[in-house]
Amino acid sequence: MSVEILDCSTIVNFVEDDEAFNASVADLFTHLDTDKDGHLSYAEMLKELQSLRVFETHFGIDVKRDPDELTRVYDSLFVQFDHDLNGRVDLEEFKEETKQMMLAMANGMGFLPIQMVLEEDSLLKKAVERELTKVAA
Repeated sequence: MSVEILDCSTIVNFVEDDEAFNASVADLFTHLDTDKDGHLSYAEMLKELQSLRVFETHFGIDVKRDPDELTRVYDSLFVQFDHDLNGRVDLEEFKEETKQMMLAMANGMGFLPIQMVLEEDSLLKKAVERELTKVAA
């Protein structure tokens, strides 16, 4: 993990850089596709969603959530990615939904820089690295 400073333009510029964004999303997809069948199953996506612990913490403090509520949230997130509702997510669906989520995050952040703790292999970290590379060039 590292502490980085970013704003909405960091994310938007990364998403608009087709080469960098598509390569990063494809790498993440390949990592999540543990059975290497070219699709993400609910179980493969659930493992990643649960590792984020977004719904199990509140301002970094662990909270007890109703297991049924968590199941409903994870089910709805999976359906959000599964555009054709065939029970699995292909790379294009994953890429499109990831793009929409990142743009929504950028929109919510606004133009003021914020400091965030980022996982080393996260897409946000890749966005920051891309920006730093562009500035240095």
